[in-house]
Amino acid sequence: MLEPQYEFELDQALAKIRESLQGEDIERFRSDFLDYHLYDQAQIYLALAPEERITMYNYLSANEMADMFEIIEEDVESIEEYLLEMNNQYAADMLANMYADNAVDMLKQLKDERIWLYLRLMPVESAKEIRALLNYKDETAGAIMTPEFVSIVANQTVRSAMAILKSKAPDAETIYYIYVVNVDNVLVGVISLRDLIVNDEDMMIGDIMSERIVSVNVNEGQEDVAHKIRDYDFLAVPVVDENNVLLGIITVDDIIDVIDEEAVSDFSGLAGVDVEEQSENPFVAASKRLPWLITLLFLGMGTSTLISQYEGLISEASILSVFVTLITGTSGNAGTQSLAVAVRKIGMQDDEEKNLFRTILSELATGLISGLVTGITIALVIGVWKQNFILGGIIGISMLVAITVANLAGSLIPVLMDRIGFDPAVASGPFISTFSDLTSVLIYFNIAKHFITTLM
Repeated sequence: MLEPQYEFELDQALAKIRESLQGEDIERFRSDFLDYHLYDQAQIYLALAPEERITMYNYLSANEMADMFEIIEEDVESIEEYLLEMNNQYAADMLANMYADNAVDMLKQLKDERIWLYLRLMPVESAKEIRALLNYKDETAGAIMTPEFVSIVANQTVRSAMAILKSKAPDAETIYYIYVVNVDNVLVGVISLRDLIVNDEDMMIGDIMSERIVSVNVNEGQEDVAHKIRDYDFLAVPVVDENNVLLGIITVDDIIDVIDEEAVSDFSGLAGVDVEEQSENPFVAASKRLPWLITLLFLGMGTSTLISQYEGLISEASILSVFVTLITGTSGNAGTQSLAVAVRKIGMQDDEEKNLFRTILSELATGLISGLVTGITIALVIGVWKQNFILGGIIGISMLVAITVANLAGSLIPVLMDRIGFDPAVASGPFISTFSDLTSVLIYFNIAKHFITTLM
């Protein structure tokens, strides 16, 4: 007989937990709450009122709370308000019971005085590990690594290595890879859990370990680490210093967080707004979006000023004004497409000069082809519609040149920004669209000026 699938209904679970909290039924609360999956525990916790959570802290140990609390960081805007609800010693013990890298992520959201308060209240060994990770620069391998891993030496048997693994496994973040070090803690090899299981217990580790080790430097950027884990399809990668001393490991779950952060950053840049904005207050939301909108407003005024320079031309052939938005809109869309491709290529670390040059040439060629097809199409449509193929030709040629320039700008601007050290994603869609408006208007009216006599 098949067992029923696990299903979680937040409203029902919340009603049960609230009932046990209000009735001060500790045993029932612990039985119900701890029976849920950790993710579901986190959803219940976040749905409770502050006074209910305070009661909850009296019913769960700091260690039990730590297992669940590691999950909620991604679901809340600030972790500080939840830590402040707790007794200081309880919060410090909870952070100490987390994996060090996760505890560091939370502590970095707090003010310095509170960080040091919690560190002083922690066990010495936990505080030492966390303090070491806090010293690494943000967005580097050192900042996201964990010191909780299993290491062994080469001159021991599989039997003794398994004994070490069993003793260290409860505190290790992952046991799928076991790292082999020498007496100076220098990384000399790696062995998988599978290799330990399938080999004879009397085999020496040095005879079955792999000496071809892919590692990352502690100061390497987190994006580079993500690409390395993706390329080699690892579950974890060791982190070493300049002397190849093993300092920690980075697991794939941390890399998923990095990839998510980079994706959010790219989407935010392309949209010109923080896509993780969680405020439901329209005034707060507007205050965050207005600076970029005001900047684009002034850039857009440049387009209006440019159009005003061609008032004489428009007065001679007013039909030209009808198609301004058609050309600016289409070229802006083309530029945004090119921008998205370029940012993606940079994000994938195709950072060799020839690859970037190839990307720019490819987008230029794509712009020419797209512009040619679009230009011919619109030239024929307008020629038939307005029974004026000269006008159709002006619009078609303008479209061809505007799309080509927009594609070139969309691929070139992010590359240049990346080269000078800025985030290429800030070359956002709205910025490229506004830039394309300026260039399209300039192209359109200059081409029209050369054909004005035939158009009349």
